Parts: sequence; C-alpha cells; structure tokens
Amino acid sequence: MTTQVKDSLNAASRWKIWEPVFWLLALASPFLLSSHALIINEIAIVALFAVSLDLVLGYSGVVSLGHAAFFGMGAYTAALFAKLVMPDPLVGLLVAIGVSTLLGALCSFTILRGSDLTRLMVTLGVALLLLELANKFSEITGGADGLQGVVMGPLLGRFDFDLYGKTAAVYSLVVLLVFFVLARRLAKSPFGATLMAIRDNRLRAMAIGIPVSARLSVIYAIAAGVAGAAGALLAQTTGFASLDVFAFDRSADVMLLLVIGGTGWLYGGVAGAIVFKLLQDGISAITPQYWTFWIGLFLVMLMLVGREKLMRPWTWFKRGRA
Repeated sequence: MTTQVKDSLNAASRWKIWEPVFWLLALASPFLLSSHALIINEIAIVALFAVSLDLVLGYSGVVSLGHAAFFGMGAYTAALFAKLVMPDPLVGLLVAIGVSTLLGALCSFTILRGSDLTRLMVTLGVALLLLELANKFSEITGGADGLQGVVMGPLLGRFDFDLYGKTAAVYSLVVLLVFFVLARRLAKSPFGATLMAIRDNRLRAMAIGIPVSARLSVIYAIAAGVAGAAGALLAQTTGFASLDVFAFDRSADVMLLLVIGGTGWLYGGVAGAIVFKLLQDGISAITPQYWTFWIGLFLVMLMLVGREKLMRPWTWFKRGRA
C-alpha cells in the first residue's frame, strides 16, 4: 500500500469536530429528556440495525430484504438465554452476537451466487424460514404468543431496568456507540476500501486480485452479528420476543431508514432512525390510523425534492464522510 493511500485512509478515519459533540448529546439525552427515554431506546436499537444493513448495502452493494433474520435470531437468543441460562444482559448480548454471526456466516454462501434479484429472494427466504420455525416450535419460542416471562438481571450487577426506560436507553446508546466506532473503523480501513471497490465494480475488483467471495462472506457475517446485537437489545429492554422480529416489515423499515439517511455513510442509518421514529411517533399520536400515509408522502417528497434539500439540517453531517 502506497503512502498516499495510507494518508488518505488515515485522514478519512479521523473524527470530525462535531462527532464527539453529537455522541455526548446522544448519551446525555436519556437524562436531559427523561420523559422520552423509551423512544430514545427505540431509536438507538433501530439505528444499530440500520448501521448493520449499511455495511452490506452501502459499502458492499449487497441488497438484502431478509436482514430481519439476524435481528430476530439475536432477539430470540438473548431472550432464551436470559430465561433458561442466566439473566445477565451483557453475557446474553455476547451470546446473541455470536449466534447471529454464525448464522450470517452460514447464509453468506447464498449471496455469492446469482444476480441481485436472486439474492433478494434468498435473503427474504431465510427470514421467512426462521419465522416459520419460530412459529412451529412454540414450546420453546412461545409461537404466536411470543416468548414471555423474560426477566433481565441488573446491568453490571447494579443498574436495574426501570419502567421509564432510562437504564435501557443508556445501555442501548452505549452499545450503539461501541458498534458504530467498530463499524466506522472497519469502513475506513483497507478492508473497507476493498469492499467499496467490490461495490463499484466486482469484475474489476477480481481482476486486481481482491478475493471478492471471501470479503463478502466476512462482511455479511459481521453485519449479521451487529443486527443480532440490535435484536438482543430489543428483547432485553422490553423483556419480550415475538414472531414480529422476523417479519418482512422490519426488513422493509430498516431499508426505509437508509433511504431517508443515505447509504455508504454510517451516520445515514442513525439520521434515518431519528427522523423515521420521530415522524412515526409524532404522526401516530395525531392520526393513529393513517400515519403510514403521511410517512409514505414524506418518502415521495424525499425522492421528488431530493434528500439534500428536504433534510438540509443533516447535510453538514455528510460533509464529513469520506
């Protein structure tokens, strides 16, 4: 690797001035906005889920309609671990990440064959298979009623999960920050540069000696583990896991987050999560029956007007991306 390339990657990996401020405000938000801790927790979880999809979609060019498979696997793994083994949330989180990563590694072989349309159907099929398995083995998963009676122990042995969601929000935000830093480091590394080369032109990447199949398998497994962490956070902070975690709607929603925030830029998933959840919460409070209409109208305007113009407050963030 030439010195110029190294300098370019090092410059891209440096934190911009606004980034520490953003994350400090995010970590302080459960205390500053304690009455909104529950929605802050939801935003952190879906933001982490969106970051995981951006790793395979934005940086690798692999479109997935079944990313909820790994989210759901993480949720059920964390819930079952807490109920049957031990209630420690951090240990459960690590186990859920490990199981989801293993599932992603196994499923990664399916994305290496066929066209983009084939991959769409295969990834969707994996999620549907897991949904049906979770429904079939109701004695373990609770079936359509969901896995109930999940009681989490105190975080770090000291902080109980309260009804107001403050502990849950801080926990989810810290996990989001940790995985965001790791994902950012990965994206700005030589490995990330090879992923973008594969995304831009797979044949050219193969011609210059990049092991395309191996790179895609690794990033798919990593993204699955991150999605599993998001699912685990959902199960741990709500004490419940249902078939909904495998639903197509969840995969579609996380895709919408990246449509709103933009792909190939990890902050796009965070921005999309904030905008989408705030719109969903605000509009559903005004018109519970028709909130999806207004979300759809917003997306149409986003496409017609352009993301940069409609979401102008976020454009200064995008100036810092590589």
